[in-house]
Amino acid sequence: MPGFSSLIRHLSLLLLFLSYFVSYLVGIAECNNVTTSTTRRRAPVRHQLSLDFYSKVCPQVDQIVYSVTAARYRDSPASGPATIRLFYHDCFVEGCDASILISPTPAGVRGGGPAKVERDVEDNKNLAPEGFDTVNAAKAAVEGKCPGVVSCADILAIAARDFVHLAGGPYYAVKKGRKDSKVSLAHKVRPNLPRANSTVDELLRLFTSKGLTKEDLVALSGAHTIGFSHCDQFVARLYDFRGTKRPDPFMDQRLLKALQMYCPYYGGNQDVVAPFDVQTPFSFDHMYFGNLEARMGLLATDQALFVDPRTRPIVQALGRDKAKFFQAFSAGMDKMGTIRIKKGKKGEIRRDCSKHLV
Repeated sequence: MPGFSSLIRHLSLLLLFLSYFVSYLVGIAECNNVTTSTTRRRAPVRHQLSLDFYSKVCPQVDQIVYSVTAARYRDSPASGPATIRLFYHDCFVEGCDASILISPTPAGVRGGGPAKVERDVEDNKNLAPEGFDTVNAAKAAVEGKCPGVVSCADILAIAARDFVHLAGGPYYAVKKGRKDSKVSLAHKVRPNLPRANSTVDELLRLFTSKGLTKEDLVALSGAHTIGFSHCDQFVARLYDFRGTKRPDPFMDQRLLKALQMYCPYYGGNQDVVAPFDVQTPFSFDHMYFGNLEARMGLLATDQALFVDPRTRPIVQALGRDKAKFFQAFSAGMDKMGTIRIKKGKKGEIRRDCSKHLV
């Protein structure tokens, strides 16, 4: 079955990657004793959501979605980080409106012309299919009980929460009332998503434009406590960090050598992945922040949060206190989930999350 194959593939890659430095992980724990103004943008428009939005028309929506996410997490754990990342990519581009779910433009229609929808853009082409499959399955289950009333945007928000909790993270109530966007615009993607090598200045500007704080930036980055990244997202750190022709000096040398084994600068296997959190890659915990203190962040954007004096104290505080991280993460997800909500005639309720209403 596809879910089982996906699990085996990710487990095999993880075991291959980690086998090189199992002893290193033990040593690093003992040695380091890791505890746990440019253009101003307009603030995003926010609308009121509510916990009981579907109380009369679909009161069991959370349970219906959970029946799908729990099965997906059991059969294909990769669905968790894939769906959480999908929620980020949706909310940061024109708001939490399910615009990311619209199917890519068929090659014959697009031809050699410009990208049409958000998923046509390179930044979104490596979004794992498990996330889309999960939302589609959850939507089908909801439609079977409550046809035509629950938006894909709300289902995505609920599913992301479920996977956080299923992986050991906090359970937080998801407010509802979003509608699905009537458009999905490719040209809106690049200016609204962070790069894997973004500076903290760039990250802060982007998050501020979404109505989020530096505390939200650090807490939400903690989603990298689970999941994997392909080599192309961090390979420059290993060989030519910011054009220096040298590796990133802020990366632990043993981790650097391990990554270089599997991610050559040229001609590497594009399917190879590495875990964001090399110590507890399948657990939603606060080890991500301890890894940053030990210089074991995978992406340049991850490690930069500890290097920069503006965000370092937040990293340290969340690394010391898992409960504090869970509280900050839940609050950040709640705030992010309200960005540019579509209401009334500005949105729609899709029956198929991949297609606009006709």
